[in-house]
Amino acid sequence: MTTHDAGTMLSIGDFAARAGVATSTLRYYESLDLVRSVRTGGNQRRYRRAELRRVAFIRAAQSIGLSLEEVKEALDRLPDRRIPDRADWQRLSAGWRDRIEDQIRRLRELQEDIDGCVGCGCLSLDKCAIYNREDRHADDGPGPQRGFKAP
Repeated sequence: MTTHDAGTMLSIGDFAARAGVATSTLRYYESLDLVRSVRTGGNQRRYRRAELRRVAFIRAAQSIGLSLEEVKEALDRLPDRRIPDRADWQRLSAGWRDRIEDQIRRLRELQEDIDGCVGCGCLSLDKCAIYNREDRHADDGPGPQRGFKAP
């Protein structure tokens, strides 16, 4: 790291404070290759200020429901690990509009059903309009059908 670079680099603590995330979050993001740091001679992490935009992109994408895997796929589409700019966000987020509309639709359905759930007393996974709307998983067999599947 050159003397010139030192003025544009942030320690992990300073970077985390500026990004609004915990240092452990940065280390995790780095383990997923979402952000990158350079190491000093003493093996301390230093982050370029421009990486703050990557963290902002990650947090914005997560706020609309994207997984970190999906965020990584989006960032990997940028050439040469370019820091995303406004145009990148607009181009990449255009494909997420359907996802947001689906989330809104599901929340509206939940809003309609929540009043009927209060006091109904059923708490039945096979009849509940919230947990098993229209019995979507009946044909999949008994027991939980979402999430973990036994090998």
